Amino acid sequence: MKKLLVPSILSCDFARLKEEILEVKDAGVDWIHVDVMDGHFVPNISIGIPIVEALRSIGPPPMDIHLMIDNPDDYVVKFIEAGEPHVKLITVQVESCKLLYSTIAAIKSKGVMAGIAINPATPLSAIDQVIDLVDLVLVMTVEPGFGGQKFISEMIPKIKELRKIIDNKDGNKPLIEVDGGIKLENIKEVAEAGVDVIVSGSGIYKSDNYKKTIDEMRGIINSV
Repeated sequence: MKKLLVPSILSCDFARLKEEILEVKDAGVDWIHVDVMDGHFVPNISIGIPIVEALRSIGPPPMDIHLMIDNPDDYVVKFIEAGEPHVKLITVQVESCKLLYSTIAAIKSKGVMAGIAINPATPLSAIDQVIDLVDLVLVMTVEPGFGGQKFISEMIPKIKELRKIIDNKDGNKPLIEVDGGIKLENIKEVAEAGVDVIVSGSGIYKSDNYKKTIDEMRGIINSV
């Protein structure tokens, strides 16, 4: 499959949220990444259910919702229902999800892709028991909580290792997604590591021309 390019709206101008999302939609992005933060699991508070409901009304690209919150088990269905039919994927953090198997099942029961995310310091072994159940594994390439952070280059070997694990599996082969500090200058290295879905927040939304940046990023990842 082609590599997917996904802007993170955490870095957009929230005073122009509708325009910011429709502009990247017109530029042909695959999904939009929606970071949900509760101020507990990560030291920041961001988007909640009312914003996801508002996004639904503007006809967004498919939504890739990443729950960086405590007790995501209690909220996955609520976020799906708030954004349906535009919710493509719900991703929960392996570090915060207490009922991982039932949470993955709850997401899939709604006809939505289920993802599992791991923080930079979390080993890949943490997802051994669920990798056969999920549709996507998100490797965080910054510490979660804030946009605009510097890419942690030490995550490249981790991504490559995960690529080998998935390629050598029989049966279910989840997509690999990366998020954090990805810009024009490092997107080729990330793509070459074997990812399927690339999230970029400030790399797109802090550029002078979203479409030009998206086209350049698309050209790079398509050449890999």
